[in-house]
Amino acid sequence: MDNFWEHLQNLTDAKFIIGLGFYFLLIVVFAETGLFFGFFLPGDYLLFMAGLLCSTGRFDISIYTLVFSLIGAGILGNYTGYWFGYRTGPSLFNKNNSIFFKKHYIAVAEEFYTKHGGMALVLGRFFPIIRTFAPIFAGVVKVDLKKFTIYNIIGSIAWVNTFTLTGYFLGRKYPQLKDYMEYIVLGLITVTTIPLVFAFFRRKLHSHESVNELNEINK
Repeated sequence: MDNFWEHLQNLTDAKFIIGLGFYFLLIVVFAETGLFFGFFLPGDYLLFMAGLLCSTGRFDISIYTLVFSLIGAGILGNYTGYWFGYRTGPSLFNKNNSIFFKKHYIAVAEEFYTKHGGMALVLGRFFPIIRTFAPIFAGVVKVDLKKFTIYNIIGSIAWVNTFTLTGYFLGRKYPQLKDYMEYIVLGLITVTTIPLVFAFFRRKLHSHESVNELNEINK
């Protein structure tokens, strides 16, 4: 059991993932953007660090190959999530909670999709959990495949270019950044997680207000 948790912890370590090579990096990005159990995998800071390490030569691959391959992995991941949601349908809402699946993750993706419509598939790329579950929810509600494809491609291009190229160009301009990986990762996690924390508490507040209104009506 200890070995299992150790391996799980390694999968959230961007440097460990990149150290396993280019193809493993692509597999992780694919899983994190479409497989429901991939929500815990690193996303934004993984792309940033891949670009940063590519610029310093510690990740021996051209930036062009890296960017285009990551975009492809992100697109395929979303298609897989869409297919899974399409085949599973509303029964996904009845799935029991487990270590790799939480019902409220689907609820958060649903709320985000309801608010932003198809653009949720683009904007959702920049938020943990939503990045994984937005395409699955799009499949559940059977979003038109052509429309989904457009948002999928735009979202993957925007997400990958934003983080990978930012890491790459900052790494070229400030090579010493590689010595401050932990602070960079912490900063990126904080920035991308704060909106989800606010959304969670706002949802809790609305639920509490709804319960109070029902209690007032029943009095």
